Amino acid sequence: MDVSSFVLLSHEQALRRQLDIVANNMANSSTVGFKREQALFHEYVETAQEAPVEDARKTSFVLDFGTVHDTAQGSFQATGNPLDVMIDGAGYLNVENPDGGVAYTRAGYIKVSENGELVTSGGQRLLDENGRPIAIPADQLSRITIAEDGTVMAGDAPVGRLAVTDFGNESLVDPRGDGLLTGTGGQFLTAARTRLKTGGVEASNVEPIVETTHMVEILRSYQTSQRLSADLADMRKNAIGRLSRVG
Repeated sequence: MDVSSFVLLSHEQALRRQLDIVANNMANSSTVGFKREQALFHEYVETAQEAPVEDARKTSFVLDFGTVHDTAQGSFQATGNPLDVMIDGAGYLNVENPDGGVAYTRAGYIKVSENGELVTSGGQRLLDENGRPIAIPADQLSRITIAEDGTVMAGDAPVGRLAVTDFGNESLVDPRGDGLLTGTGGQFLTAARTRLKTGGVEASNVEPIVETTHMVEILRSYQTSQRLSADLADMRKNAIGRLSRVG
């Protein structure tokens, strides 16, 4: 296999990675709080010690560098539940990680557990800035409100404030695959910087038509790469055939 075949192979692997990401975006087009992902590729240049001509010494390959999140805000999706919240701006709600520690989410479905604590739709306990769950007094379960700054009121008394963490650099956040994310280096948003909308959640920012168009472009690029591979194979076959007739 010559260098050109390796270059095409690296390109096809990159296209395969892109296709996987686009397919995942489309699968999560209705997932609350989901942020579409984009593939991030870098050029890797390899320099050979010897080559027939100087310009042929350098060969460019495609290097899969990872993914980045599209931080564009999703639309507000009303639910009719006054406890549901949407973060208006950057940040993630802090929840108790099932494996220990803290996890993060943009899915603002909130309910009260049997123990009187605020939890997500998946049952993870929501945490305050001290890393503690927010408990509601049994006699105030019907009088819960959440203010724009995240303060949780049970009747006329505050019982805690939803912790919202901003990472600034989205590359510090990694999806777990269950609607939760893990991350390091985040900072709590102060009450003055926290903006929540109640009565609804944030819809996914995936646009199915855009993703479908992107998928078609990837498939066409893959087909072009396959044709180039076939042309190179024919060229090598013809070259070998001609060399065999020399002399």
